[in-house]
Amino acid sequence: MLEPDFNALKNLAMASSKAHFKENLPKEIGPYKIESLLRKGGMSYLFLGVHPETKDPITIKVLFPEFLSNPEMVQRFGREADIIALADHPNIVKLYGQGQWEGGLYIAMEYIQGVSLRQYLLRNLISLKHALEIVMEISMALCHLHVHGVIHRDLKPENILITDTEGVKVIDFGIAQLLTAPAADTASKRRLIGTPIYMSPEQKNDPESTSYPSDIYSLGIITYELVLGKLSHGQIHLSIMPKGLQKILAKALQSKPEDRYQDIVDFMSDISDYLHSPSFHKENKELTPLSDLSESLRHAQSCLVPQYPPYWPGIQIGFATYKTLGTSSLYYDFFSLPNHAFGIILGEPSVKGSPGIVYSSVLRGMVRSLCQLTEHPQEMATVLNALLLDDPMKQHFAFSYLVLLPAENLFRFISCGCGQLFLVKSATSRTAISSSHTPLGIEHEAHFTEIEHRWDKSDTILLSASSSHSHPSKQEALFTDEQLDVCLKEAGASDSQRLVNTILRKAKFTLSRPHDERSAVIIGLKQE
Repeated sequence: MLEPDFNALKNLAMASSKAHFKENLPKEIGPYKIESLLRKGGMSYLFLGVHPETKDPITIKVLFPEFLSNPEMVQRFGREADIIALADHPNIVKLYGQGQWEGGLYIAMEYIQGVSLRQYLLRNLISLKHALEIVMEISMALCHLHVHGVIHRDLKPENILITDTEGVKVIDFGIAQLLTAPAADTASKRRLIGTPIYMSPEQKNDPESTSYPSDIYSLGIITYELVLGKLSHGQIHLSIMPKGLQKILAKALQSKPEDRYQDIVDFMSDISDYLHSPSFHKENKELTPLSDLSESLRHAQSCLVPQYPPYWPGIQIGFATYKTLGTSSLYYDFFSLPNHAFGIILGEPSVKGSPGIVYSSVLRGMVRSLCQLTEHPQEMATVLNALLLDDPMKQHFAFSYLVLLPAENLFRFISCGCGQLFLVKSATSRTAISSSHTPLGIEHEAHFTEIEHRWDKSDTILLSASSSHSHPSKQEALFTDEQLDVCLKEAGASDSQRLVNTILRKAKFTLSRPHDERSAVIIGLKQE
């Protein structure tokens, strides 16, 4: 554990204030450059930082200045870092470092792309199978903690993250107990620590009397909510659970810790046995028709867009995507065209959510038919616009089409409210290619004009798009000119894949915010 100088910390506490951190963003904390303030917690700030070596985003946790003169809070903060370092596991947030800086104490941790389990529950229909798969991942994290003598003590949906790849990460060890640590003082024993809804009866009575079965009780509540498909708000009715789960949950939620599962491995074994039982297959089919439909739509969403770029001879393709955990109808596709040309389509319907996937599928069918019959982007836009105006679905589509003609060192481009296109000549030279038209399916008399531009072998074309919040004509730029300049300086212009990876890494800072969650694609194209 970090051994702080309490006199120095006391002076820092007097000189600092919460307003200072809120109004004056620190440029650096320890060796980490700070990008933004993520949020304010109960006893600390969370900043978004950049790892000095990998350049990856990381989370920096900083103890509130007013707690720096409180030895108990400082020790708890240091113990949290020790526990995270001890608990090195794929389902647990990773520690990068800890220390003192001019503003007090910090912990540098893995930045996790995703949403809390609470948010995930509120926005998704979850099948019984998927719910129990999440429970098993949480259980593996708990198993690792318990093996190392750690009791989490605050296991709840807010402290479990679902990553952008649908993985599970357990976070927030602020009140975790390390069984080898010295006992807390009497005053802390009387103070309620944790979240009452998920707290075991013994923890409510005496916060310091927790044991491994206390975490299992909390996991029992979380399992109930995952299977229920919504938050319980403390109301537990096991009779509405699948019959094969009732006995397992009843044991996990016993009021006396000695009557519960004593080892998380036994809980995991019972869940696993149920997952492979005839009773599960029957109950899964009966209980989750809507969640199965939701998973089918998510599968359709993944099939709507290519997972990997194609191989085009003579062209280096950089390809980077970000997929929201929600339902995205952002559509993109690659085509080989007649006369050794190649095409890239980007599009998004005005309707969001699951219906948007259906409409994007319709657009995909139209585009795939027309791309072999039209030579120019303006022809494609004109024909598509007429088809959409006559189609009974009456949808508007943001749309862009890029045609590459490497044999002629040219490209043609048209944008109807969708995407950004830049021509990059070097790490210090780039030009925005602007093409602005009304989204398709709105105007009967719309006139479309494409841009034709030279594409030399040393040039890189950058094409990008992100899903919009509401109407396709209100799409926001994925990055600013200044941000692109920073990325070009960092990654250079010679490697398309490295460049698009760098751009997406920085764009993720905005894309992953709960109020601004969007899908995105970035494509870099360079003649070899």
